[in-house]
Amino acid sequence: MLHLNTQGLRDTAAWEAAGIALPRYHVQTVRKRTWENPAWVHFGAGNIFRGFLAAAQQTLLNTGGASTGIIAAESFDFQIIDNVYTPYDSLSLLVRMAADRPNQMEVIGSVAGGLKADCQGPDWDRLVKVFQSPTLQMASFTITEKGYALTGLKGELQPVVERDLESGPDCPRHTMSIAAALLYRRFQAGGAPIAMVSMDNCAQNGQKLQDAVERIAAGWQERGLVPRDFLTWLDDRSKVTFPWSMIDKITPHPSQQVQQELERLGLADMTISKTNTGTLIAPFVNAEVTEYLVLEDAFPNGRPALERAGVYLTDRTTVEKAEKMKVGTCLNPLHTALAVFGCLLGYTSIAAEMGDADLKALVEHIAAESLPVVEDPGILSPRAFIDEVLNKRFPNPAIPDTPQRIAADCSQKIPVRYGGTLQRYEKRPDLDLSGLVYIPLVFAGWCRYLLGLDDQGREMPVSPDPLAAQLQSYLTGITLGQPESCTDQLKPILSNAAIFGVDLYQSDLGRKAEEAFRAMLAGPGAVRAALRHYLSL
Repeated sequence: MLHLNTQGLRDTAAWEAAGIALPRYHVQTVRKRTWENPAWVHFGAGNIFRGFLAAAQQTLLNTGGASTGIIAAESFDFQIIDNVYTPYDSLSLLVRMAADRPNQMEVIGSVAGGLKADCQGPDWDRLVKVFQSPTLQMASFTITEKGYALTGLKGELQPVVERDLESGPDCPRHTMSIAAALLYRRFQAGGAPIAMVSMDNCAQNGQKLQDAVERIAAGWQERGLVPRDFLTWLDDRSKVTFPWSMIDKITPHPSQQVQQELERLGLADMTISKTNTGTLIAPFVNAEVTEYLVLEDAFPNGRPALERAGVYLTDRTTVEKAEKMKVGTCLNPLHTALAVFGCLLGYTSIAAEMGDADLKALVEHIAAESLPVVEDPGILSPRAFIDEVLNKRFPNPAIPDTPQRIAADCSQKIPVRYGGTLQRYEKRPDLDLSGLVYIPLVFAGWCRYLLGLDDQGREMPVSPDPLAAQLQSYLTGITLGQPESCTDQLKPILSNAAIFGVDLYQSDLGRKAEEAFRAMLAGPGAVRAALRHYLSL
């Protein structure tokens, strides 16, 4: 049997026989150097980190482009550390899945260790020490859109944030408070420069990180819990930067088919488990081959040579154009549309959805509605990017991605994936926001999805969303089979600019979404019928 741990790596012949590549450097030596002189710490120890960023650093280590690895920190789901870091000595197995060739498998050894970012836990002092090190160049984040939110649907501070503001930097709980507290420890230790790098699918992600950290720090200063000099240091771009980025790689939940393949190859303990937060995790990551990372080159303390691992290092303007292209037009809005309609229509595979002529036509129309407000970033072609997504990436049957996974946290994703497009339409006198058809159709589909009933009227689980209960409470009284039961229940949702970027009723989009929603209430099969009606327009 092959064992994914440092002891098991010694049997190099067995790994080679299984067709699994190993690190081409001495893992333990790299780890020792990393802890002694850390350069990169990453928050969010899940699949996108292990399947993309850790693999990029491994490329550098394999080719002599780096001498240290990455320290992973998890601030939300501590079971990730317990279940897939500690038992496997922080090694992971990356399975790259293409449609036209066998899976490529590689053991990733670039992660020096996984820490729980818990102020009351045993790893906290170690994490503080990492942040105090003058060699630390960057702290990056893949914590999903909701990880940056300090407020709720109505703009009120989350209770955990209120608690953090009152208690100060000694024992923070929210990830943004943790980041602010660790920066304060760095400031106290001499204030060596550092880059704080959001790599999440958020518009202006670096700005979101900066705003949240600075709001926490300002709250502490107002309460006399930190000195004003700390805020001055945070505001000094020669000391602390918040580079923007665009990241793209589909890393779905671990696949049972991949698990079985690995077990056939003789790997032990390839168990898929579910954490208390509902996250599916495994010692392996299955992911597509395609990947993009466009990164603003603003690192005041130096950085890894990421361009040697295929990363685009550029200026903020280019990053923003690439982000708007991908997150607001060419991929993420299409994913969300497939997610809500795929769940309603009973699909469990994104690839299978792309074989549905109605759904493929829907995402093509959404892309066409979004393209007029996209600026070409120059380094990537929007039209070529869409073509790759629709004709190669989404239809890839090797990628076990599901609409149910993509449908999670829609209330946090919609403002990012659609809000910017609507706002840019508003600013363009040559474009008619009220003329949009398919984007409001997606909003109607999402509201229909929130009813928790599929297109046949059967109960359907709604994926986790921090605002699900509140949003569903607005739908009280709406009954499938009775379109007239929808009166004004959607108004608190569709008028909320925090969700859609604009108040949809300030244009004709609110009415259009309501009209489409009522059409989807007609009875079993009404979602499909409404979809076909709008596609025929």
